[in-house]
Amino acid sequence: MKNSLLIEKAYLSGAFISSKKTFEVINPSTLKPVGSLPDLTVKDCQKFIDTAHKSWEAWKSTPVGERSKMLRNLYNLINEHKQELAEIMTLESGKPLQESLTEVDYANSFIDWFAEEGKRAYGETIPSLAGNTRMQTIKQGVGVVAAITPWNFPLAMITRKVGPALAAGCTVVLKPASQTPFSAIALAKLADKAGIPKGVFNVITSKDSKGIGKELATNEKIRKISFTGSTSVGRTLMEQAASTIKRISLELGGNAPFIVFNNADIDKAVKGAVSGKFRNTGQTCVSINRFYVQEEVYKEFSTKLTEAVKAIAVGDGLKKGTQVGPLINSEGLKKVEEHVQDAIDKGAKVATGGKPIKGLFYEPTVLIDMPKDSVISTEETFGPICALFKFKTEDEAIKLANDTPFGLASYFFSENVNQCFRVSEQLEAGMVGVNTGLISNASAPFGGVKQSGLGREGSKYGLDEYIEVKYICFGGI
Repeated sequence: MKNSLLIEKAYLSGAFISSKKTFEVINPSTLKPVGSLPDLTVKDCQKFIDTAHKSWEAWKSTPVGERSKMLRNLYNLINEHKQELAEIMTLESGKPLQESLTEVDYANSFIDWFAEEGKRAYGETIPSLAGNTRMQTIKQGVGVVAAITPWNFPLAMITRKVGPALAAGCTVVLKPASQTPFSAIALAKLADKAGIPKGVFNVITSKDSKGIGKELATNEKIRKISFTGSTSVGRTLMEQAASTIKRISLELGGNAPFIVFNNADIDKAVKGAVSGKFRNTGQTCVSINRFYVQEEVYKEFSTKLTEAVKAIAVGDGLKKGTQVGPLINSEGLKKVEEHVQDAIDKGAKVATGGKPIKGLFYEPTVLIDMPKDSVISTEETFGPICALFKFKTEDEAIKLANDTPFGLASYFFSENVNQCFRVSEQLEAGMVGVNTGLISNASAPFGGVKQSGLGREGSKYGLDEYIEVKYICFGGI
């Protein structure tokens, strides 16, 4: 399959570059190579940072209207190359092609949003109490931004960082995940065609995530770091970034609860459960990890969910009709197997699934009668497993849902409007889905509380993450 956007090079200052040392990217569906990319070093990373820093002087002075037009050009180009981008994403991540097409639209919604939102970085005037001064604020881009993105959303996790950064007048050094770097390089190609100047957007590819991450976190020329990934890595980057007092945004792990109350519309709850659990084979930070179902409706919900899960088609993402693809790698598969076995050993029953298929594929699974001391109750599985726990009262459900150091997303289904207000306000999460399993939207703030991270992406708040507020005082008026 020929794809003009599948480029086996990194991107620096408007040019695609090679290196003697390379690494392979493996298609998790076929376990065959997609291609190879430069395995760049920390020393190379310093060149990327220097380039972005040098380019920042001109970019920050570029009128916001021009920056907006360039982002609009990029938006149009992404739409034109939607199929190619989706095919690349499926090849490197394994997700079904239809999901990849949906992700391209989702990713592009951030370019669309911030192309406009960049025009609205309003300052303000402040009343002078003494009368002899004039006070005002303006908003300016923070500087050079380092963006580190994960493999599970190879395009969307980039655009929701790069979109606001470029709109705010920041330059960017992007380090995509080594499992899925081709989507980032494809975006760089389109950014170049959109007219974004040399050195403003740069993509470094490397297997040395630890070394590159440390350089990005500690280099004084980087003034902001935005990371999406595990809590453990986020904690390390936060410690490293403290050495230069950097601005930092972290979107980290989750352990999302999904509560089904006895007054819920069970059919809608099942539909919400499937959409919120099996997107990208359960490998999303907002994927449901713990299902809490009230005793009165437990049997009905578990029966209907099991029927729905049995009907899910598993296979290669490029094959028509595939709904669930493979796990990203052998470590991901091993974790799923260990979590399921732990639950079974402690008394859980398998309603459907429960076994690996072939290669990195695993059966969509429903586990019922889950014990409260199971590993799944405390750790994010990141796989196609529905683990169902029982609860008796609303207070118990809220307590169980909040009993985690994480707080990214929470979901619940209820037809009682008073309960909807009560529960949504008491759940300790940055985002709450009420009677829905899908919550992500470019115009809404995405982010968590507790150890799920700092800051927000998307919405008007997403632009603020890349902006400094400057106070200007005119005296002797």
